[in-house]
Amino acid sequence: MARLKSLAPRIGALPPRIGTAGLSEQERLRARDRSQAWRAWYGTARWQKLRESVWIRDGLVCQQTGILCIGKYPADNSPVADHIIAHRGDPELFWDPANIQTVSKGYHDRTKQSQERTRGGGSKV
Repeated sequence: MARLKSLAPRIGALPPRIGTAGLSEQERLRARDRSQAWRAWYGTARWQKLRESVWIRDGLVCQQTGILCIGKYPADNSPVADHIIAHRGDPELFWDPANIQTVSKGYHDRTKQSQERTRGGGSKV
């Protein structure tokens, strides 16, 4: 029979089973960014240019609610470049301007995120 001392190194090596339940929102987002390499795409100059071109194309109008997205982040009426079909790390879907639409932050953070959680991804509207 193994001694209890011999279990300590094995316990420390086990992955956490609870996930991010005990973390603050900021810590949870950092952990998500570290676990999904494609999250770094959002920090690139290429993404910044693409989202601005989408906002210009859409005239800063939320494509789902019709409100003018002229607020400054984190206002509900600030613009968000939203993927119509969730890319889940697929570079073709991520970088495709036809798959990106302007939506308000309020719509994106409430309605769109709720839809993605229930349906398992966005759908083309």
